[in-house]
Amino acid sequence: MNFSIYGTGLMMGLSLIVAIGAQNAFILRQGLRNEHVFAVCLACAISDAALIVLGVTSLHQIARFMPWLDPVMRYGGAVFLIWYGARSLYSALRSSAALTAGEAKTSSFRQTLATCLALTWLNPHVYLDTVVLLGTISTRYPGEQASFAAGAVTGSFLFFFSLGYGAKRLRPIFSKPSSWRMLETLVAFTMWIIAFKLLGGL
Repeated sequence: MNFSIYGTGLMMGLSLIVAIGAQNAFILRQGLRNEHVFAVCLACAISDAALIVLGVTSLHQIARFMPWLDPVMRYGGAVFLIWYGARSLYSALRSSAALTAGEAKTSSFRQTLATCLALTWLNPHVYLDTVVLLGTISTRYPGEQASFAAGAVTGSFLFFFSLGYGAKRLRPIFSKPSSWRMLETLVAFTMWIIAFKLLGGL
């Protein structure tokens, strides 16, 4: 295994997955309520892993038969990341949202897992981040896609379980709107850095 490429995959995976969204907010709320945390984290991590492997393997094969697809997806992905970063920065400047733990009654395991899977598999951004963007970035490392995918998958497991089980410690922090704004700003600049690397063919 190429540990340099593994590290790149790990950082890319973490950079994309850290963006605030419905899935991450759901995991945070489950962690804050200490409700089916392990199952939710595992379901999200396995789903991410499956999509990452699909993207890395399928996009590489398709690119061999359709050489024009790589630059199209690379530049298309860069445009999306630039827009996504701008949206995150706008949210950081204008939003006053804060995460609070829900006070609703406890949901059953089946209801919780169904909601988790719906937020994962019915979210088009999940496919764009894992299948398209990570799959496209992996083509920059011919012969080392497995190391890149392993790093990205590791990032998913680390992030989801850290998010779920670290939620209680994060509660005082993310009850403040300023904390969300700081995270949104970090996400914005991270997206732009990745876009720059895609445009540069790195």
